[in-house]
Amino acid sequence: MHSIAPSILHVSQPTEGGVCRCVRQLVTDQLERGWQVAVASPQGIVAEEVRGLGAQHYEWPAGRWPGPATLLETARLTDVFHRARPDLVHLHSSKAGLAGRLSLRGRLPTVFQPHGWSFYALHGAMRRAAVLWERFGARWAHVILCVSDSERQRGEAARIRANWHVVPNGVDVEALRPGDRAEARERLGLEDGPLVVCVGRICAAKGQDVLVETWPRVTGRVPDARLVLVGDGEDAEKVRKAAGDGIVFAGQREDAADWLAAANVVAAPSRWEGMSFAMLEAMAAARSVVITDVPGARDALGQDSAAIVPLDDRRALAAAINVRLLNPAIADEEGTAARLRVERGHDLRNTTRGVAELYQSLLGIAAPAPAASAT
Repeated sequence: MHSIAPSILHVSQPTEGGVCRCVRQLVTDQLERGWQVAVASPQGIVAEEVRGLGAQHYEWPAGRWPGPATLLETARLTDVFHRARPDLVHLHSSKAGLAGRLSLRGRLPTVFQPHGWSFYALHGAMRRAAVLWERFGARWAHVILCVSDSERQRGEAARIRANWHVVPNGVDVEALRPGDRAEARERLGLEDGPLVVCVGRICAAKGQDVLVETWPRVTGRVPDARLVLVGDGEDAEKVRKAAGDGIVFAGQREDAADWLAAANVVAAPSRWEGMSFAMLEAMAAARSVVITDVPGARDALGQDSAAIVPLDDRRALAAAINVRLLNPAIADEEGTAARLRVERGHDLRNTTRGVAELYQSLLGIAAPAPAASAT
């Protein structure tokens, strides 16, 4: 039996993007509950943010992919565990899941959250090795926490035997209200006309390269259509070089909500996900979404609030975008349905409460309510 104010350590190798956002949401909520919260990660955005929230940060130098340095990274993380002395460890994404489970081996209550299975980013022998590790490493996680039923199902299909728990990703639906399209465009200095927006880190996982390659099929039917990519990332320069006319790179922005409000359609052509935050934000903005069939998409969107197309299918992606640009009423109806779905199923308060209740069950304590609603 632990004290009513448990000590929680989050471990993350990604320092930006959706994993960073999830960590920030949970840390914010858990601090408001009066818990002791710390984060171990490389230096970067997540470190700056958690320190700003008032949480302890432990520097953990680690690369994204496994390799010869993994044993050293595991040893460094073991040192963090000795210094932090947490009651429970929450491992975010594949590298933290690898190093953390190798170090702890189940000696502390351990939650592993894949944030999208890493083996979908790999091929051949590397994919087989990653699947074998996840099957073996599952014994050292008290819970594998998934953000969608489909993410769990993919784990089960890979024959990973685990104590599964699902808490869907959430966004602050009160703060992310549907915006007026004309007003948003005026703030952004955009002219009227068909607009597709894609928000996210520019990388292979998010599939902006596919969207750029698809774009001539869109402008062939809708010549005045424009595409805006909001975000930055390791593949930004490569994608920019492949881009033709009608494509704008807005870079990393603090006003992503305005870009979503300005859009007629939000495109999310990801290759792998757990459950996309950009998709949920677009739903909260009451915008139609054209998304690939990745985990979390069907769970969140259902049948009436989006178009879900096969991965890497440029023809289907273009056709779905064109239908909604040429028939704005369809897009608007889907946006209205999407807003209702995110209100019902993906409120951030439900997400943070669900994780707190999971910790409660693992530690055998009563989890106090947060002092204020999570943001």
